[in-house]
Amino acid sequence: MRRSLLCLTALSALGLATGPVAAQDKPVELRFSHWVPPQHPMHAAAVAWAESINKASNGTIKVTIYPSQQLGKAFDHYNMARDGIVDISHVNPGYEPGRFPIVAAVELPFIFNNSKQGSAAMDEWYRRYADKEMKDVKYCLMFAHDPGTFHFTKKKVQMPTDMNGMKFRPPNAVIANWMRSLGASNVQAAAPEIRDVLEKGVAEGAGSPWGSMGLFGIDKVTNFHIDVPIYVSEQVWVLNPATYAKLSPAQKKVMDEHCSSDWSLKIATPWADFESAGKDKVKALPGQDIYPLTPDQLAAWKKSAEPIVANWEADVKKTGQDPKAVLDDLKATVKKRNSAY
Repeated sequence: MRRSLLCLTALSALGLATGPVAAQDKPVELRFSHWVPPQHPMHAAAVAWAESINKASNGTIKVTIYPSQQLGKAFDHYNMARDGIVDISHVNPGYEPGRFPIVAAVELPFIFNNSKQGSAAMDEWYRRYADKEMKDVKYCLMFAHDPGTFHFTKKKVQMPTDMNGMKFRPPNAVIANWMRSLGASNVQAAAPEIRDVLEKGVAEGAGSPWGSMGLFGIDKVTNFHIDVPIYVSEQVWVLNPATYAKLSPAQKKVMDEHCSSDWSLKIATPWADFESAGKDKVKALPGQDIYPLTPDQLAAWKKSAEPIVANWEADVKKTGQDPKAVLDDLKATVKKRNSAY
């Protein structure tokens, strides 16, 4: 026993002791930038993720989180991770139309009925494509908010033809193409800026999940709301490749274990619950008209979205991928995870 202890002591002195993270691992501090406020449930999930990484690495990996666009605008976060301005960033690929055509499949309407298992499904699916489409960063994971819908300031919109001539803030690139095909003009704005563009009349409608309406003050400037889940916007966490490369093998293992479909589900769950609970809060406000669509109206919306699927397919073909195979793969994975529309 004494000899074993002496051997273990010697190994430790040489930095060769075994364990989740070996003794020779140097402490690293990673800067993680996102663009939602600290009150947002995604921020709390990010904090829990960072704490878990710190614990699993025996304190050698510290993740410092910078919320609220402190280090850069929401639209710039992919480039910020690519260029090493930050080590980890929260990216909404839909904020950059045309740049990520494969992942945009997630933005097609009427695919997801929930974003808990739905997030695990989209992450599992995209891992088969991320290395090619996001090759200049290290892909970590993907998740989504609870399915969102459309909200309006001045009129009740029930049919897709009602969008003609409207100024609309789309939540992502695919929805922007859809609105354009319906005769609407798009107003680009990140989530924290939606209230401002609506209040000033720059836009007359916007896509948003329910809970975020209160968080960003959208409920103060809208009165009409379609009570149907329409879309999700994927959220992606990526790492700077050089940062990842500098980690020890044990530290890389910790990061790999925290960049997983299981963690996608963990991160999505509190956000999904927050967004879902927001509908009752909006209903309780005076002057709010929350209305369902009839089966015929819903069918009309689905029919109106068919051209954007064709547009998406054309974009994916340019990458050398088979769009039918890619979309069938997504739908099969979503169905397997019990989150299909």
